[in-house]
Amino acid sequence: MISFLISSKECSTFDCLEITIFLASKISFLSNLIYNCVILTPGIDRESIDIPSNKKNKTAKRIEQMKSKYVVILLNIIEVFLVASIAVLFYLTQPLYSTKVIFIPKGSTASIISYLGKSGYEMNALDSIIVRTFGYPQSGWIDLKEEEMSKGDFLHKLTISKAALKTVTLIPGETSYFFLDQLATKLNLSKEKLQSSYNKFSYKTDGNILAETYNLPLGMDEEHLMFYLINYTNKKYQEFSTKIFGEYNKKKWYYYITIASIIQKEAANNKEMPLVSSVIHNRLKKGMKLQMDGTLNYGKYSHTKVTSKKIRTDESSYNTYKNRGIPSNPVCAVSLNAIKHAIFPAKTKFLYFVKDNVTKSHIFSENYKTHLKNIKKNRKKKRVKRKRKSTKKVTYKKALTTQEKSVFKKKPTARKAKSVKSLWNNVK
Repeated sequence: MISFLISSKECSTFDCLEITIFLASKISFLSNLIYNCVILTPGIDRESIDIPSNKKNKTAKRIEQMKSKYVVILLNIIEVFLVASIAVLFYLTQPLYSTKVIFIPKGSTASIISYLGKSGYEMNALDSIIVRTFGYPQSGWIDLKEEEMSKGDFLHKLTISKAALKTVTLIPGETSYFFLDQLATKLNLSKEKLQSSYNKFSYKTDGNILAETYNLPLGMDEEHLMFYLINYTNKKYQEFSTKIFGEYNKKKWYYYITIASIIQKEAANNKEMPLVSSVIHNRLKKGMKLQMDGTLNYGKYSHTKVTSKKIRTDESSYNTYKNRGIPSNPVCAVSLNAIKHAIFPAKTKFLYFVKDNVTKSHIFSENYKTHLKNIKKNRKKKRVKRKRKSTKKVTYKKALTTQEKSVFKKKPTARKAKSVKSLWNNVK
């Protein structure tokens, strides 16, 4: 009965209260009716019970006394049930305030109620029992549709509501400026409110949200969303920092996040990350300016080509051509790989690197003289590449497409015998 009343869509807080009073009056009337019908049944001479004259009257008296006791016990049970029903129904009609969308972790009903209690909701053992009568609580994001409801509505929605999710990926190396744009578009939210909430909860200008793929619920407001993303990242940062350093010193940790963001912008691939990290650390130890273009791809300039004019005119701490050390804020969002290599760089003497125009990876060097040679070689590669491109356009566009199939046949590759080690690597 209780679960039916609360699960009814048309049953508001006040309606449930009226139904409670109605039920109370009906149950009270029923108990009085039973009492009048059984105890005061006509046809039994009460005086004959008081003054027994034979065995038949004595037996009748005993039967009547037993009936009276059972009826009294039954009435007491009804009264207790009545009081308990009123108390439970009144408890379920109490108002409750919540955000429209909440997150429920996986676990038993008791552990979920305990989690909600720690999250600011007034929960107790009774709530756990009531939820079990409705079913089993959903896990993940729950869309409650409204912020104000009765306790009964809230507990019932825990078992039936499920928020629609949208997958959003924060690409490693992207800035919060563009990520907030992405969130506003995909989740139909206000960019201004997102930015305001981001500024409210963030520790630095960037690097506050881990580069990762998130399944986010539709219906969550801007402030709640920003709190969730930044709080989630902070917990991850705390977990990693504690494993590595034995503590979470936020200032020290964000020093490495800033270095990781430079690595994220500069490295061509994951394999290069420890080498780029070693260049950064080596230059910092020697007191050299980093002089890296990637640091100028901050904020709204994330996808803007760094020119000599930009290097001359940019007065922010991100300009590592003018300033020594690292920028005062991370340049962008970072991956776990970048963080790992920022803390544990490769042991090298590299101080310079230049991008290879052919392979698109970097050529590293230990001194400036070698670095200049690499730049010269790279320029020659660039010229050769341009010539090849022009030749390709003239002669190879369509003429060799049919010939490639007959002349450049793929040679069958000899199958190598699989070793135990190779099989194990495939398993991993």
